[in-house]
Amino acid sequence: MIIEQIYTGCLAQSAYYIESNGEAAFIDPLREVQPYLNKAAHHKAEIMYVFETHFHADFVSGHLDLSHKTGAPIVYGPNAKPDFDFISAKDGQEFKLGNITIKVLHTPGHTMESTSFLLKDERGVDKALFSGDTLFIGDVGRPDLAQKLVADLTQDKLAGYLFDSLRDKIMPLADDIIVYPAHGAGSACGKKMSTETTDTLGHQKMTNYALRPDMTKEQFIKEVTDGLVPPPAYFPLNVMMNIQGYDSIDKVLERGQHALSSEDFELIASETGALILDTRNPQTFAKGFIPNAINIGIDGNFAPWVGAMITDIKQEILLITDEGREEEVITRLARVGYDYTIGYLKGGFESWKNSGMGVDFIQSVSVDELAKIMNHESINILDVRKNSEYLSEHLKTAENLPLDFINDSMAQIDKNKKYFVHCAGGYRSMIFNSILRARGFNNLIDVQDGFKAIKESEKFEVTDYVCPSTLL
Repeated sequence: MIIEQIYTGCLAQSAYYIESNGEAAFIDPLREVQPYLNKAAHHKAEIMYVFETHFHADFVSGHLDLSHKTGAPIVYGPNAKPDFDFISAKDGQEFKLGNITIKVLHTPGHTMESTSFLLKDERGVDKALFSGDTLFIGDVGRPDLAQKLVADLTQDKLAGYLFDSLRDKIMPLADDIIVYPAHGAGSACGKKMSTETTDTLGHQKMTNYALRPDMTKEQFIKEVTDGLVPPPAYFPLNVMMNIQGYDSIDKVLERGQHALSSEDFELIASETGALILDTRNPQTFAKGFIPNAINIGIDGNFAPWVGAMITDIKQEILLITDEGREEEVITRLARVGYDYTIGYLKGGFESWKNSGMGVDFIQSVSVDELAKIMNHESINILDVRKNSEYLSEHLKTAENLPLDFINDSMAQIDKNKKYFVHCAGGYRSMIFNSILRARGFNNLIDVQDGFKAIKESEKFEVTDYVCPSTLL
């Protein structure tokens, strides 16, 4: 028997490969399925099933392509009603895979179709639980997403279902079972997931706040729903793609991999209104970029920030990438439903610059330069980290305008004033600066390496947030 977790860091997402006696299954696969096909071929295994724990919101699953390419049926638990052929599994139904068994445990709460899959070994002993977004390591799935799609659901009602699922279906299982969740720390599908990506169920019963044995349903609902922030705007759009279907990843790659000369790139951008997305390193971008391009670096939390910043998943996109990374970028866009890349700049930004086309830049300063400026003049500082980060610790004179709410933030900025902008490490501040630059805000200066460098320099006055209740 083989169980392999396939973890994708930028989405904090886990897919799973399970194999026994030459028969294999995948759970919650990502959009690009060729690596899965290669894995099964390497093991000389036939793919028998594609199991889906629920309709995912934070990424587009590869269930359709994987099924089409292999003939393996797609399996959902109860309440799932997608617009394609699938097996609607009943609660308690079992699927044989070689010498092992996969048992369906319907665990609604995160969504109504949410299902966990219990693996029994060759002797029929419970060994592993693939818990989807029902149970994470250190947390449970947020119960506010399905209410966006079903009118009579509320987050409190869903949280109540989640409480029952955990107590009735999961907590009675043996302590030595290994929990394999769909996400880890950094995912927006939970609040405070551990950096660990697996654990024993027994340890989770002892350490996971949501599994306290003395917890009432009312306490659970309050704690699970407390502090939830609005989900990224692309979440419900990805859900609908996972329910209704989508173009094959092969078609998406074919559409996007059109190498364009600088002249053709400029012409197509003008004729289509395509968004120009530059995925290079933030500081490389700052030193020169195509006017009106926005920067979301590929070497960061790329897909989630694309989803948060580009509100229309059908937006046509033109790419500037580091040479050789075009397919990677197109694939990672498709993971979160952005299927309409229509070409990329051949030869990258250097070819644009060498062709004599117009170039823009964003001024950037080191923290040492920022300290010198602050010693001589009063300046405006924008901290674009999340509000929770800002409240934890921030520059005393900084104003918090989170990148997550950039449209609201933009309304508070005076185009005639100069602002120094920082985030935690320089990734988000360049996204913020580039978007506002494209909208005519020309007086924003980026602070290199962000708050991390500010703290390390010890040249700034940093303040800790003090809860007002502690002052009583």
